[in-house]
Amino acid sequence: MRLSRRHALIAGAVLPLAAPALLRARPALAQDAPAAAPTPLSRSFTLGEMKVTALLAGTGAQENPHEIFGLNVDQATFERESAENFIPADRSVGFFTPTLVDTGRERILFDTGMMAAGLLAAMGHAGYAPADVTHVVLTHHHPDHIGGLTDDAGSPTFPEAAYLTGQAEFDHWAAQGNEGFEAKVRPFAERMTFLAPDQEAAPGVTAVEAFGHTPGHLAFRLESGGQGLLLTADTANHYVWSLANPDWEVLYDADKAQAAATRRRLLGMLAAERMPMLGYHMPFPAVGFVEPDGDGFRWVPHSYQLS
Repeated sequence: MRLSRRHALIAGAVLPLAAPALLRARPALAQDAPAAAPTPLSRSFTLGEMKVTALLAGTGAQENPHEIFGLNVDQATFERESAENFIPADRSVGFFTPTLVDTGRERILFDTGMMAAGLLAAMGHAGYAPADVTHVVLTHHHPDHIGGLTDDAGSPTFPEAAYLTGQAEFDHWAAQGNEGFEAKVRPFAERMTFLAPDQEAAPGVTAVEAFGHTPGHLAFRLESGGQGLLLTADTANHYVWSLANPDWEVLYDADKAQAAATRRRLLGMLAAERMPMLGYHMPFPAVGFVEPDGDGFRWVPHSYQLS
């Protein structure tokens, strides 16, 4: 797979959102290189009667990305693929993008970032307050998706919201004794509604099986007014090293073969339906299209299609 010059992009600045206790649970990307905060912190799109807002809750720089992506290819292959796509092989920048979906009836937040502060800053930029959130949906329970459930004092960030997550995902982490899960997710267990693939979280919001990254990882399909968009969460976490090379192994994928099969299935569906996706770690605002290209897929960033 080769990207053209106009589709090869990488973005910069980093928010200082490190959380060492949570990082031990292996988030998809470590946040470890503070710098100035990028602006804007939010971007909204129209999907039928829905308003979809991407929230930049943080970014993270990572050295030696080959230690995370492409574990099953040699260094020369990794460097060549990176160079041909105009990105450095020794450095990467990841983005942390919770998504707020306003249906007109509900305001549904998908994932919460690493810490509440970054999430709330992005929400404020978009004109939303914590009390506006009616539902919090967790795609999976890695720390960069659950960290913003509570503030530094352990108080709920969204005390009036309903909470939803995958049954298989919750059951997996509940049996692990994981520090991040116990601190952030377990306190909401009695308020949690559990989902299986193909169940609706709300009208027009359907869970999609995306197992592999974690045992119960879910994507979510949004549909309104004849339009669709897939929130892919951590299905593909880099537009070259994962999306363009879906068989490259990723350190944080619990079941690497299953995760690769999931990438091929969901990216193939998106390409066939010409449906946009929003990927949690993709270059902000994280929305784009995919099309088949050789043995992988080409990332086409959103420009104005949903504006």
